[in-house]
Amino acid sequence: MLTIEEISARLEIQQVLTDYSTAVDSGRFDDLDAVFTDDAVIDYRVMGGIAGTVTEVKEWLGQVLPGFSAYCHLLGNHDITIDGDHAVTRTLCLNPMQTPDDSTFLLGLWYADTWSATTDGWRIRTRVLEKCFDTKLL
Repeated sequence: MLTIEEISARLEIQQVLTDYSTAVDSGRFDDLDAVFTDDAVIDYRVMGGIAGTVTEVKEWLGQVLPGFSAYCHLLGNHDITIDGDHAVTRTLCLNPMQTPDDSTFLLGLWYADTWSATTDGWRIRTRVLEKCFDTKLL
């Protein structure tokens, strides 16, 4: 049976995952500072992106995402393991992306994250994307 503390941690982690998607989907990349630790390492390479710091990833997202006319994130299948002030999660993300010529790609990926409980709440320390699929729909 989960304790109240574990339930609280799970809910907070799920909210931070949603905060990530909201920040990216709305183009508010500075909001990612409240998602990741200051020394976080993020690796998007398996899906054609970069690996880098939060600052590098925010800059890269600002350069790449304007090339798409629409995109969003849908998260689910949260697998969360909490061990004290640390956690490991694996979260499914379905990410449709539409180009200006109305081509639509559907990306299926997993966010494999490690977490730390900080004085400001749970934050992602490392994020590595794991490819599930990518396909052109239109």
